[in-house]
Amino acid sequence: LARVKTVNFIVALKVLFKSQLVRIHMEQQLRREIENHAYLRHPNILRMYNYFYDEKCVYLILEYAAGGELYKKLQERGHFDDEQTAKLIYQMADALKYCHKKVIHRDLKPENLLLGYWGELKIADFGWSVHEPTSKRSTLCGTLDYLPPEMVQGWLHDENVDLWSLGVLCYELLVGKLPFERKEIRDTYALIKEVNYKFPESISEGARDLISKLLVKEPANRLSLQNVMEHPWICQHVDTTSNQTSSSVA
Repeated sequence: LARVKTVNFIVALKVLFKSQLVRIHMEQQLRREIENHAYLRHPNILRMYNYFYDEKCVYLILEYAAGGELYKKLQERGHFDDEQTAKLIYQMADALKYCHKKVIHRDLKPENLLLGYWGELKIADFGWSVHEPTSKRSTLCGTLDYLPPEMVQGWLHDENVDLWSLGVLCYELLVGKLPFERKEIRDTYALIKEVNYKFPESISEGARDLISKLLVKEPANRLSLQNVMEHPWICQHVDTTSNQTSSSVA
């Protein structure tokens, strides 16, 4: 944490050692994170205010997310209910809809999602994001369990990779487990390529319908972000006419 003296404003300070960045070949990824993140302005995207550096470190001045990591909340509770999950997915879809005008995130997972003071979602960590969401790319990036079939198979991909990750996240938040996770990496790859997963009996029909329309092998056939926000299961649990869509998980 840090405080801006002149206005008594609390921010988060992310400190990165240059020597470590060079050692693990992350210089380009940090540059990408700064370039892509700095210009994004949305209530559900963690704000990057500025950055500076000295001989040893790079410092990112970020919005302070008082609610902490969504991942830790998920670990504590095991899973979230339909209302909490629907609110989180709605906020994610709204943020991604804005985001896709400028960048593709490509690494959505609970560890990269933070919560504000009122439990509102904050998408963070744009290290794997890219500009030009309309252009196809072939880089294998992100976290294995959230990768879509086109990335697992080394095909070109576009912003629709984030739609797949949104489906994986929705499943994980409701179940507490990942849909394609296995001990052996090759087994996870195989399940993703085949879109082979099962729903526990506890998952509601509405949630199943949304997830099944996002976890689709053909990228172009995945439910659009606007349709995610207008999905009956989402509308059942979220007042989409109001700005008050905090998730109540903080």
